[in-house]
Amino acid sequence: MKFRTVLAALAAFGLLGFAQAGSPLVLDKASTPSDIALAVFGDASYAPAIMRATNSKSLVDGTFARISRLDEVLPSGAKVWIPEETWAKAFLAVWDPNRVEDLFGGGKLVVGSWWTAGGEAEGLEALFGLYRGSYPDVVIVNATVAGGAGFAFKAVLKPRLIAGDPPDTFQLHAGLEVEGYSPEEYLRPLDDLYSIFGWDKVFPPDLLALMQYKGHYWGVPVNIHRANVLWYSKEIFAKYNLTPPTNWAEFFQVCDFLKGKGIVPITLANAGGWEAPHLFETILVSTLTPEEYRGLWTGKTPWTHPGVTKALEILKKILDYVNTDYSAHTWDTVLEYIAAGRGAMNIMGDWAMGWFMAKGVDVGWAPVPGTKGVFDALSDTFAFPKRAPNPINVIGWLEVCGSKAGQIAFNMRKGSIPARTDITPAERAQFNPYLQSCMEDWARDAIVPSVMHGAAAPESWVVDFKDAINLFLVTRDVASAQAALVAAAQAALGK
Repeated sequence: MKFRTVLAALAAFGLLGFAQAGSPLVLDKASTPSDIALAVFGDASYAPAIMRATNSKSLVDGTFARISRLDEVLPSGAKVWIPEETWAKAFLAVWDPNRVEDLFGGGKLVVGSWWTAGGEAEGLEALFGLYRGSYPDVVIVNATVAGGAGFAFKAVLKPRLIAGDPPDTFQLHAGLEVEGYSPEEYLRPLDDLYSIFGWDKVFPPDLLALMQYKGHYWGVPVNIHRANVLWYSKEIFAKYNLTPPTNWAEFFQVCDFLKGKGIVPITLANAGGWEAPHLFETILVSTLTPEEYRGLWTGKTPWTHPGVTKALEILKKILDYVNTDYSAHTWDTVLEYIAAGRGAMNIMGDWAMGWFMAKGVDVGWAPVPGTKGVFDALSDTFAFPKRAPNPINVIGWLEVCGSKAGQIAFNMRKGSIPARTDITPAERAQFNPYLQSCMEDWARDAIVPSVMHGAAAPESWVVDFKDAINLFLVTRDVASAQAALVAAAQAALGK
């Protein structure tokens, strides 16, 4: 048989790329899947991957053979689908031989996330589009739960994991957030897929280290986000000849001026209960050195540090300049203040850029005052539950998420940057000016982990941190809030 010759020719003409996920092959003599696997891959154990791939194709294209058994003899002239070797290896790594049903294709891919707002929803749909192009036999179920930072989603997900009824894959922040899901019990480690798809060679070392928990990878990153961004209305700043503040003294000068003009100086949301704590996190980054900030989460920096006190005092003062209805707004709805020209500034992660892009709003950006040269980082990933109902369909999803094509398509819409390090200058040029500047900052700035987005601390500590700041919004008692933060750290660190 001339299988290898045909495969080589297809590769030479570029027909074995990501989008095709393999190539068709017409048999020149009667053969079993094992015969085909031995001829193509030099290994008969690839037969189940060929059977699955061919049956998937047959569901959408009747010219492909329908294989009913691994030992079935297919006639000469039958058309089969030869999957790419990387996918075939991943299939064999994931497939349970006791699940014969996984050899017949089709089914669903249930994707859990909290991406419902402008920009993030468009980015997710871009990933869906790439997936459908390679796996048209699979029905994607977009199982989103609205609520920024995923707090509402996590409350829904955890009971499903425990009950053995998880989605096929779900959004997970890189870092210690995974601890809250008892990954060794409920999630599949992805070390083998990292090796097969080469992700351990294209993601930066710092991110790879963040992705590991107890020596294993538990998610595939799709992006890098920056949390410490000050967004401002270009129109308002130009009208009054204002420049973006670089420190808090300048910030409050701008706020005083704008308040005198009847404009909301700094817009704030907190309907989700995480937005104000997010703001406080970025203030901490400004009042501490990168090393001191990182030390808050390891015990090296005490929460009695004067920088923590100063951060609380800054937040207290900011509250005098925000919209009074902040408790009714989510992170995205409050941006309407800027879009309508009623608000001048907002401090939020760069997923806000995705919202502004989706709404066609031209905004300016700058680091949060006092944080120039520091990148408050987080990353969205997708995990693989052990009891995923459609495990084979998850392989292709993770492949799309980790691929260059997937990361470019997603991040151009989401308002984030690719996690991969092999993005070329020409590919970077496709991104808007903010995202290009973000790529430059990611490469040169000091990197610190976001606490509100799962990178710096386990979830129990994040909740205590969040609760302390939400109470502070009511009491504005700096000493009590700092004492609560000290207690939260002691509980988390066991000190």
